[in-house]
Amino acid sequence: MIPYINLFRVHQWVKNLFVFLPLFFSGHLFDTSLLWESIYAFAVFSLLASLIYVINDFKDLEKDRLHDEKKMRPLASGAIAPRNALLSCIPIVVLLFFLCVYKFSPMQLVPLGIYFLLNLAYTFGLKSIAILDIGIIAIGFVLRVIFGGVVTGIEVSKWAFLLTFSLALVLALGKRRGELMASHEGKRASLTGYNLAFIDAALISSVTITIVCYIMYSIAPSVEAQFGFSHLYATSLFVILGVFRYLQQTFVYQKTESPTKLIYKDPFIQINILLWILSFGLIIYNK
Repeated sequence: MIPYINLFRVHQWVKNLFVFLPLFFSGHLFDTSLLWESIYAFAVFSLLASLIYVINDFKDLEKDRLHDEKKMRPLASGAIAPRNALLSCIPIVVLLFFLCVYKFSPMQLVPLGIYFLLNLAYTFGLKSIAILDIGIIAIGFVLRVIFGGVVTGIEVSKWAFLLTFSLALVLALGKRRGELMASHEGKRASLTGYNLAFIDAALISSVTITIVCYIMYSIAPSVEAQFGFSHLYATSLFVILGVFRYLQQTFVYQKTESPTKLIYKDPFIQINILLWILSFGLIIYNK
C-alpha cells in the first residue's frame, strides 16, 4: 500500500488546500454547503494532481533512475510494475470523472482543465525551460484558488491572487536552489538556465512581493468594508516570520529542495502557520 501512496504523491495533497483559501478569507468557512463544495474541489484537484504525477513518473522513468533521490520512487525503483501502476489509475480516473460530472458544471471545471493541460505541457517539455518552469508551478497554485472561488461563488481579491502567485514562486525558487546546490546526476534540464546569483535575487524579490501583497490585502478598503474593521494587518507578523524562516532554511540550512517535506518536518513553520490561521480566524470570525 505504501508504494501506491507514494506513487500518487498523497503527501503533496497539502498543496491543494489552497482551494479552501477563498472560503476561509470570505468569513464563511462554517457555511456547511460551501464547505462541502470546497471539500469536493479539494478531492477533485488531489485526484487530478495524482494522475499527473503518475504521467510524469512514466515520462521521466529513465532519468529518475539516475537521480539520487528520485530513483527511490515506486516506478523508478521497481516497487511497482508499470502495468500495475496503470491499473491502479483506473479507479482514480473513474472517481474523478464521477465527481466532475455530478458535482460541477462545465464552466466550473475550466480552471481544472487549464491546470491539466498546463501540467501536461509542463511534463512533456516546458519544465525544461528556465523561468517558465517555475511560472507554471506558480500559476498552478493560482488555479487552485480560482477553482475554490468558482465552485463556491466567492469573489477573490486581486491581492489574494498576486499573493498566491508570489508565494508559490518563493517555494518553487527555493526548490530549484536546493536542486542546484545538490548538483546530482540526472538533474532537470531547466537548471542550466539558473545559477545561485539569479535564484537568490529572484527569491528575495519574490519574498518582498509576497509580504507587500499580503499587507496590501490586509488593509484593502474592500476587506475593511467586508468585515467592518481593518485589523488583519496584525497577522502580517506571522507571514513575515514564516517567509524569513523559509529563507533561513534555504540560505543557512539548505533544506528547501522539497518544500512540502519541509512543511511536514519543521515545527517552527507548522506552529507559525497554526498561529496565523488562529489569529486570522479570530479576527474575521469573531465579529
